[in-house]
Amino acid sequence: MVKYLKLLLWPFAVLYGAVTSLRNQFYNKGILKSTSFELPVIAVGNLTVGGTGKTPHVEYLIRLLQKYNLATLSRGYKRKTKGFILADATSTAAQLGDEPYQYYQDFPGISVAVSESRVEGVQKLRRLVPDIEVVVLDDAMQHRAIRPSFMIMLTDYNRPFFKDFILPAGLLRESRSGAARADVVVVSKCPQHMSHSEMEKYTSSIRKYTTAAAPVFFSTFRYGAPVSIGAASQLSKSIILLTGIANPAPLKEYLATAGYQVVKVFSFPDHHTYSLQDVAQVKSYLEKHKNQIISIITTSKDAVKLTAGELADATKTLDLFYLPIQVSFLKDAALFDSMVAGHVKDFMTVNSI
Repeated sequence: MVKYLKLLLWPFAVLYGAVTSLRNQFYNKGILKSTSFELPVIAVGNLTVGGTGKTPHVEYLIRLLQKYNLATLSRGYKRKTKGFILADATSTAAQLGDEPYQYYQDFPGISVAVSESRVEGVQKLRRLVPDIEVVVLDDAMQHRAIRPSFMIMLTDYNRPFFKDFILPAGLLRESRSGAARADVVVVSKCPQHMSHSEMEKYTSSIRKYTTAAAPVFFSTFRYGAPVSIGAASQLSKSIILLTGIANPAPLKEYLATAGYQVVKVFSFPDHHTYSLQDVAQVKSYLEKHKNQIISIITTSKDAVKLTAGELADATKTLDLFYLPIQVSFLKDAALFDSMVAGHVKDFMTVNSI
């Protein structure tokens, strides 16, 4: 059935691909303007719709480059505001979007901004925070109006771009050839024990579309100890999984391998804005199973929304926890770090002359 549906959608995919390819050609030939800046601008992006793990990788870069005066710039997907906003103590997830708000909460030493226009965003950041040395762009691969100095492209191990098709027949935002703009490619969400031969197969498939100079890296997620943001101090073995992310399956699998029993999943769409009704659904389930000791676990991205505003009072009495998550490279982590840090150092040296 899926195969036939893709065939039916193929003409629309061809049309969409032609439009995006023409747009890319206009940028490549200079017909459409692409702006660069005299400071390192590192972009993290992908070719596909949906989650490839950009947020943990941006956080990895923040930790790697923390010795610099750093800023992150995002669109602020599904925020309730428009235009440029520089985060401050009064900012909320609704104003910034969940990921930028998470950056602001977790990394108080950096500047966090949102703007639909990346060019305008960097310009205003430099004006408002003139001592910024490095900007990390979140989800910016298709924003050709800005020319990053270094492009990191992510592709999900479970749905690599080289096996996918252009919207709406597949999930690609543009053709596979867009990978040629990447300085490095990171295959994200890999199994922790990925074999060397499988890495070679992925690398071979990816290099059909990238430049010869772009190395391929493989990363996975490592979860930290559960953090309580509710009434309990210890997570029970029976849990409710509550998420608003693109794909909760890897988290559910991890919990199972870690010895937890997921008795119920409340899975909302990616970037979901939680309501009191959502929390009421969870409480209703708990009430029906009050003879059991059940904790609730969520992601750090969801946690910042579940504990903010009117939801704070509704969730503080729950046995609610979140799992911290960090990126870990399966191999060559030092090489990746040196490439990024070396680019920043070299760029700043050249532009200071």
